[in-house]
Amino acid sequence: MMTGARRVAAVIGSAVALVVACGTGVQSQGQPPAAVDVVTDLDVPWGIAFLPDGTALIAERNSGAIRHLRAPGAADQVGSVAGVAARGEGGLLGIATTGTTVFAYLTTGQDNRVVRMGFDGGALTGQTPILTGIPAGSIHDGGRIAFGPDGKLYIATGDSGDRALAQDRDSLGGKILRVNSDGSIPPDNPDPASPVWSFGHRNIQGLAWDGAGRLWATEYGANAFDELNLIEPGGNYGWPMAEGRAGTPGLIDPVVQWSTDEASPSGLAYYGGALWVAALRGQRLYRIPVGGDGAVGAATPLFAGQYGRLRTVVAAPDGSLWFTTSNRDGRGDPRDGDDRILSLRP
Repeated sequence: MMTGARRVAAVIGSAVALVVACGTGVQSQGQPPAAVDVVTDLDVPWGIAFLPDGTALIAERNSGAIRHLRAPGAADQVGSVAGVAARGEGGLLGIATTGTTVFAYLTTGQDNRVVRMGFDGGALTGQTPILTGIPAGSIHDGGRIAFGPDGKLYIATGDSGDRALAQDRDSLGGKILRVNSDGSIPPDNPDPASPVWSFGHRNIQGLAWDGAGRLWATEYGANAFDELNLIEPGGNYGWPMAEGRAGTPGLIDPVVQWSTDEASPSGLAYYGGALWVAALRGQRLYRIPVGGDGAVGAATPLFAGQYGRLRTVVAAPDGSLWFTTSNRDGRGDPRDGDDRILSLRP
């Protein structure tokens, strides 16, 4: 008997195969892979998380709504996260799941915070804050959350426009945080009394673990360089003293850097032996091979300018890679059907 996850994967996979067979996604050797729509007409889809049955939940930044994607083209609203104050870059941002428990990162009138909810298959149930007091602003709100291979919840935050917070170990801004699913602090954190896992970050919006369990993060630069960083517990990534590779003792340099017009890197995923980076200002999807020793190959850009601003990228249970557009976020040029989720099978 086919499980729920396999049924959904089969439906999505069949839809992709049908589009390719019909000729809209045909590619020849040496040409870039084709991408096809999974769902269209979304309102700034910021986060995607998968449920045990293989279906997906989508967080919409401005509306605060969460939609349940049961099959291609069918994304029904199943609730809204209470307290969302969408302003500037803030709103309902990242989501993560463990079983049918849903976690969301949101901007309120006072702070950024992480809340926990249930999902009964048809609606969100309850809402309990597990971590509050993350600095919030109209810019640099971070927002990506993800469960690591260790079962801990990792939370990417920004400096909210106050540069000094990134180096302030008592602030939750400009950090990667690591907590248990109830918000308590794991005793093996660098400081067992603090959720801070790494610091000196300007604005992180991408978290992913490679096949060896190493944590990587994408980070927006200011005027010179955007970054892809390999994260070390307790590491200082230099902001605001450094942007890009500085070679300064005590500060960790990025593994990859781009000029800010090439990237503005947001979402990050590990898939098929490579890291995939969704770029907003750069309007492209980067593929970066990663070796078993952590060495990276050259970054290959895909779809440059084809879909506009790209926000989120995730490895889907059906064996494909999904990525979202962000053309309705106030900075893009919306196309017919935007915003959308696309599926890619390299």
